[in-house]
Amino acid sequence: MKGPRISVPSTRRRGARRAVIAAFVVLGAMVPAAGTALGAQEVEAELPYTCAFPSGAQAVTVRVAARFPDSAAKGEAIVPAEVTTTVELPEAAVAELGAAAGAEVRASTELAVALSQGEARAEVSWRGTAQPATVPAEGPLVLESAGDVPSVTPGSDGELRLHAGGLKLAMEAQAGSATPDPAQDSPAPVSASCTLGEDAPEGGLLATIPVTGGETDGPSEGPSPSEGPSASTGTDTAKPGGSKAPPGRLRVAAADPQDAPHCTAKEVTNNTLTAYITGYSNVRKLDGASLIPLACMVIEQVDAEFPGPDDEFLFRQPADVELSYQGRRQTPPAEATFLTYGFVPTTATMVLEQVGRMNLEGDFYLREPVTVVSTIRASLVLRLSDVKVNGTPLDVGPDCRTETPLISREPEPDRYPGDHMVLHGLSEQYTGEDATGYQVSSGGPLTSEVTIPAFTGCGTDDGEDLNRLLTASISGPGNYVKQIQGQVCTVAFLQPQECTEDGQPVVIPEPER
Repeated sequence: MKGPRISVPSTRRRGARRAVIAAFVVLGAMVPAAGTALGAQEVEAELPYTCAFPSGAQAVTVRVAARFPDSAAKGEAIVPAEVTTTVELPEAAVAELGAAAGAEVRASTELAVALSQGEARAEVSWRGTAQPATVPAEGPLVLESAGDVPSVTPGSDGELRLHAGGLKLAMEAQAGSATPDPAQDSPAPVSASCTLGEDAPEGGLLATIPVTGGETDGPSEGPSPSEGPSASTGTDTAKPGGSKAPPGRLRVAAADPQDAPHCTAKEVTNNTLTAYITGYSNVRKLDGASLIPLACMVIEQVDAEFPGPDDEFLFRQPADVELSYQGRRQTPPAEATFLTYGFVPTTATMVLEQVGRMNLEGDFYLREPVTVVSTIRASLVLRLSDVKVNGTPLDVGPDCRTETPLISREPEPDRYPGDHMVLHGLSEQYTGEDATGYQVSSGGPLTSEVTIPAFTGCGTDDGEDLNRLLTASISGPGNYVKQIQGQVCTVAFLQPQECTEDGQPVVIPEPER
C-alpha cells in the first residue's frame, strides 16, 4: 500500500461433553479477547466521584470490579478479566437526561487506570458499554458497563499497582425505537467528565500484583528514571504475552489492535467511494461486546431522487454498497482468544458475510439545522469457524452460520421486504457551524439493534448437531450495534487528504462504544 495512514468412556457422554465445550468455544468468538490464565484475586472497589454535568457537579458512586492474577512473572502479559464499571446516578443526575420514566438509556464509560511499578509509570483506558437501562420513576439509575481492556507487561520484578483515575461517561436516552424520526426531537446525548474523590479509599487502589523475576530471567535491572513507560495504542499488534517489556518499563498492548485491509474498487467511476468501517456489537445473552474488525466498504452513488415527501425534504441520495475483503463480500476474519471455564485457552474466528444487496440512502432536509438522515440496509450472515481448545482444533463444520441474515426492524417494509440489518445515522448542521454526526462523505457513527437468528450447519465430523445449543446460547433480539465509518476516498480524484496514491482511504476510524 502506498501513502501514509492516519491513524470420555461412552459415545453419548463424549458427545455431550464436546457439545458443551463447543458451545463455550463459539461463544468466545463473540466476546472480547482475554489473555493469560488468571488466579483468584477478585476486586470490587466502591469509589466516590464528582461528575461535571451540564447543569453542575453531581456526586456519583462508581463500583469497579475485575479479576486479576494472584501474581505474575516479569515479561508475562497481565489481562484483567470480567471487568465491569457500575455507575449509580442520583435522581438529580438522572434528570440531566431529559427523559421520561420508562425510557431506555444507553451508556458507555471510559475509566483511566494508572499503572505503577517502582519508578515506571503508564496509563490505560478501560472502556465499556452498558446494556440498555430503564429510567426509573424515582430514585437512582444504575448503569453497568463491560468491555475488553488492554494488557500490561511488566519489565521488572516488584509490585505492580493499579489505581482508578478519571472517568468519562456518555449517555443517550431513547424511547425504545431504533428508528430516528426527523420530525421529532429526542433528548440530546449527555456527557460528563468525572474526577475521583479525595476521600477515595487508598487513593482509588484497585489491585496490587506481585511480579517475580521469572524462571529463566537473569538478575532484574532497576528502572531508569530517564525512561518513561512505553505504551501502544494500536501499532503494537503482538498478542498478549507475545512481547517483552524492557527492564524497568511497562508495556501496554492495545485491547483491539487492527491492521487496515486492502481497500480499492474493482471498477471506478466518478461516483465511486471507498471507506473503512469498524465498531462494536453487543451480544445481549453474553452480556458483552465484540469488536467489528476494520473492514473495507465500496460505495457507488447513483442518481439522486426528487422531490421529497414534504416542503422541507430536499433530495434523497442513494448508493449501492459492498463489503470487500480479498475479492469476497465480507469482513476480514476476526479471531478471538479467551479462557473457557476461566482457564482453558480457546480461539475462534468470526466473519460477517454479505449475502444480498446492501444499500445506503441519505435524505437531506432543508431546515435549521440542515438535517441528513442516513439509512444503510445490509444482508449479513454471521459465520463461525477455526475453533481451537487449548490449541487442539474442534470441528464445528465448514458451514456454521446463522440461518438468515441479521435482522432489524424495517421502517419501510413494503419497499424493503425480507430479513436484513438496518443501520441509522443522523447529521445536523446549524448555520455557520460544522456538521455533526454521520454523513457518507465524512463518515461518523451509525447505530442499529439486531436480532441474531438461529444457527444452522454447525456440527462435528462424527455427526453431532450443535445448532440448537448455539441458538439457545447466542441467538435472540436486543443486540446493540455501533459502527464507525471513516472519511471516504473519492477514487477518481485522489485528494491527498482523503486517498493514498493507489486509491485507498487515508482515514482509519477508531471503534467506539
